[in-house]
Amino acid sequence: MKKFLGFLMLMCMTLMIASCNGCNQPQDKSSVDSTLVDTISIKNTIDVDHAIATDRQAMYMKFKDNYRWYETCIRLPYFLDSDSVTSEPTVLVNVFQSIEEFDNGADTYVWKFQHFPDGTVNVDSIHGFWIEDCPLNDEAIKLNYNAAFERMLEVNLPKPHSKNIVLRNPIGPVGVNAQWVFGNISEQIWIDAVTGDARPSNPAFPEEKGFKMPLGEWP
Repeated sequence: MKKFLGFLMLMCMTLMIASCNGCNQPQDKSSVDSTLVDTISIKNTIDVDHAIATDRQAMYMKFKDNYRWYETCIRLPYFLDSDSVTSEPTVLVNVFQSIEEFDNGADTYVWKFQHFPDGTVNVDSIHGFWIEDCPLNDEAIKLNYNAAFERMLEVNLPKPHSKNIVLRNPIGPVGVNAQWVFGNISEQIWIDAVTGDARPSNPAFPEEKGFKMPLGEWP
């Protein structure tokens, strides 16, 4: 994506980098706010829905309604097209943006909450802003992670050679629901988080209507 060419690569590095090579990197230095979230003890697994809920609560407690949830990025131990594929993440990163208002304007920071199976949660922030996604705060996400994963396995579409999954709502000429995206820059399966519909390309740029993906957009 044409976001911070490296911030997502920095923050989701363990996570998305093998195939998500369209993420942007700013020049600002990351800082850690260890008071934003408590480390939660989870033994050898990451509960995706719980991680999303606790991180959103932490952002709300600190910023109230002045935050936006933009993406949840997941990295798997095996490729989606392998016989060993499992839904258990090796790392999960939730991406948020906070808004601080002043008398003469406002300022923004992008936050990442990085979860590991041993229960470790790392929190970093960078001065900047996030683009090319609609906020997920008020999205109706009816298919949780496990349901979306099962749907991806059952659809009659080629499974991408990728270990990456992203929950996002891409900005485009056509408004869409939040999407679970399985894949990389070359091949994807998009699962609608409301209807469960599956397709191999970005629904915000429907190819059947003649729309082409913008330069720099990965999925």
